[in-house]
Amino acid sequence: MRPDTPAENVDHTAEAARLERTADRYPEDAEALLLQAAAHLELAGDRPAASSLYDRLLATQEGLENPFLVRALKAANLWEYGHEAEARAIIEGVRAASPRDPAPWVIVAEALESHDELEQAQETFTEGARVLLTDVAEPPYSTHPVLFGRHRVRRMLGLPHDDWDVLADTLHTSPVSLDELHDPKRVWSLGSENPAELEAEISRLRAELGTFREALSRPFPVAVLHWPASELTELVDAYPSLSAEYPSHEEHLATIEASLRELSASGTANLGIVTGTVPSYEAFAASEGTSPAEPSLLPQYATTLAARGRAVEWPPQRGTACWCGSGRVYGECHGE
Repeated sequence: MRPDTPAENVDHTAEAARLERTADRYPEDAEALLLQAAAHLELAGDRPAASSLYDRLLATQEGLENPFLVRALKAANLWEYGHEAEARAIIEGVRAASPRDPAPWVIVAEALESHDELEQAQETFTEGARVLLTDVAEPPYSTHPVLFGRHRVRRMLGLPHDDWDVLADTLHTSPVSLDELHDPKRVWSLGSENPAELEAEISRLRAELGTFREALSRPFPVAVLHWPASELTELVDAYPSLSAEYPSHEEHLATIEASLRELSASGTANLGIVTGTVPSYEAFAASEGTSPAEPSLLPQYATTLAARGRAVEWPPQRGTACWCGSGRVYGECHGE
């Protein structure tokens, strides 16, 4: 059940409780499950309980994949039920940390925007764009909301277009331009009695809905499965028939990079890499009633890991470590 399901169709409190129980059973997926549970609690109006889940995650921060995302969500939630000072302090901490993940930037900037802090929202979106996109030839799919949000806030402030605004316009694929969608005067057309103005507004709303649906249709990356060297050795030793899929670890790594570049060249956006382990793979095979030696199970396993929030974005952000685990910067390793 997605957290965006309308309240009349789901008991959000019960769904949150179910997700918490599931997180207790599958601690390796607890971060993604508890974040979904917190979203359900926010929709149920129980914001203090949602904050408790964020605190539960942050108490085990060393094991979190994205602590800044959790902090950003906590700040946005706190502000909504009167804890403005604490929310602002967390937002400043997130900004100062300059995370390499776009999501925390978008969440804290939109929190500022929703509370009419437009100047601060614009500065936050701009900081995020500077951290994530400086010297980046092609903005990754996950960074698009940073550019679109920045464009929206700057239009509300009446600021002139700059290079990043032009880039946002270029990346936007809806038939209605960003300038029209983000026009501050749109609100006036909602009260208009002019049929032409109302028809134009309906077209804009349809375009926004189409963009929203497109984003929801890709809730997780198209992911390629990566096996660390030790895991691959154990996998092939246990299931020799898979050696046809993985002749060597070096070839496995090269195939991953080549496959992702081919997908990117074909226009596929939102790409990622998931890392497998033999125990996890065997458990997945058992749940599917299939032998782990079956090669067709491998892409299903990769998709399941991506759906659980285990995917790492590809290509890595500028200056970050390579996905292969070598410890070298991506641009000096598989990104050469």
